[in-house]
Amino acid sequence: MSLYWTPNANAPLWDVAEEDETEGPFFSDLELEHIKQSGPTCVPTTLAMIARATGADVGPEDFMPLINSQSPHTWSKVLEQYGMQLAYCNQDVRRLEYYIDELIEHEDLFLLCFYSQDPPYEPDENGKLCTAHIVTLHKDIIIDTAKGDQYANGKARDYHRLTRQTKRIFRVVPKGYGRCV
Repeated sequence: MSLYWTPNANAPLWDVAEEDETEGPFFSDLELEHIKQSGPTCVPTTLAMIARATGADVGPEDFMPLINSQSPHTWSKVLEQYGMQLAYCNQDVRRLEYYIDELIEHEDLFLLCFYSQDPPYEPDENGKLCTAHIVTLHKDIIIDTAKGDQYANGKARDYHRLTRQTKRIFRVVPKGYGRCV
């Protein structure tokens, strides 16, 4: 038996829902309010901003002891008490600009992680590969907790760092949703 198969060149960010799955959008109605991060705290600040949109009275410091900034599993676990979890999206190291239109089409809540500089292939002597950042995409708006100026909250297609390489993309889904980190 001879089987001819070629790998796919790409995939949609979010595969079509299975018969037993809800398609979404899941969190298009959330009211997110920008929080300015202090120091290298983009992950806990982003999580606090999302949790606050559910009515929680929390800040980044509430998440710091509960997460590992390099472990998305921990991010997803802390969101569960707010009725949310994270699901990986299909992606690779392409620049954010490659994905932005497809993300906007979903009109939902996503976390976009990207490299702040061109990533090297080997970590430094401390085990760190390079600096990365996370921003929130809500429908067609990017919220950047590192910024307090015109880049803090603006149209996704105008975001000034779309040329950065993607590290991870997550869709925020309801707790218990079949796809999760």
